[in-house]
Amino acid sequence: MRVDLFDFELPEASIALRPPVPRDAGRLLVVRPGDALEDRKVRDLAQLLRPGDALVFNDTRVIPARLSGLRHRPGAPGLRVEAMLHLREAADTWRAFARPGKRLAAGDRVSFGRHRASEPCDLGGLDATIAAKGEGGEITLRFDLAGPALDEAIARIGDLPLPPYIAGKRPTDAQDATDYQTVYAREPGAVAAPTAGLHFSDTLLADLDAAGIARHTVTLHVGAGTFLPVKADDTDDHRMHAEIGRLDAATAEALNAVRAGGGRVVAVGTTALRLLESAADSEGRLHAFAGPTEIFITPGTRIRAVDALMTNFHLPRSTLFMLVSAFSGLDTMRAAYAHAIASGYRFYSYGDSSLLFPARD
Repeated sequence: MRVDLFDFELPEASIALRPPVPRDAGRLLVVRPGDALEDRKVRDLAQLLRPGDALVFNDTRVIPARLSGLRHRPGAPGLRVEAMLHLREAADTWRAFARPGKRLAAGDRVSFGRHRASEPCDLGGLDATIAAKGEGGEITLRFDLAGPALDEAIARIGDLPLPPYIAGKRPTDAQDATDYQTVYAREPGAVAAPTAGLHFSDTLLADLDAAGIARHTVTLHVGAGTFLPVKADDTDDHRMHAEIGRLDAATAEALNAVRAGGGRVVAVGTTALRLLESAADSEGRLHAFAGPTEIFITPGTRIRAVDALMTNFHLPRSTLFMLVSAFSGLDTMRAAYAHAIASGYRFYSYGDSSLLFPARD
């Protein structure tokens, strides 16, 4: 499909720079294709679902994946480098998006967290070799540390990777360390938050439990590719970056039982939906899944395993707006977004949310 079909005008004032307080105070636009739009609050979620439904949360935890350092090359001056980690390939190896990517080459050494290559890593820095260079500023970094030691070093010297539409307008601060993490985050590895989940408070989770709505978790480590614009003119020409996910067999069977019993599977966020769809067979039955997924959901893709989707409002021309258009219909979502903009909903990671139901056949 033409990518410009997914374009729309968004006023700068619609972009949220801070989340709602408390977490569950955000607005919730209920979208039922063919019916009138409904303006609600996130805290109303238990009233909008039914006993026997099941929410599926992504329990990934955001790591401080933005690293700053100096490139060292024999005979060349040091060059300041910023690397955004986005996919772990081995105990000592990460793929990253680097700036300035054009001035880097395979074999370069980079010292992160300090400015003198002679300092050993145990004094606070972290050294790496650029093992390979890809397209669009992507590099492969092979670090001098591995496993837990590397994780500890990244946690010590890295910065929280707020999305560019927030980080470009204000500095990251201590409050973001709490705000940009779900209350149920458990598995470290994401470089972007599963932002629909940021709306859930302990109080809201208790309300959902009391209403007989089950909770299950999957893991999808969100990559920095989620920030990348679609530069192709046609969706067939866009390449998705892989993300690592996991659905265990017990959870898969529990969700299959929910649907068999007449309940609905409700994905909290596009990340949870992408993982579930990656794990579903052609009949919509879920199976255990572990590994990378590059699933790209656009209109025409059949959604097999998810009956409703809670998700924030996404960027124009983004793969995520394409996904919600596949779920509820392009015309429906264009109308919903026009209503959201006109009604003052807040967009993107720290913004308001929506509860989407699938397009009717």
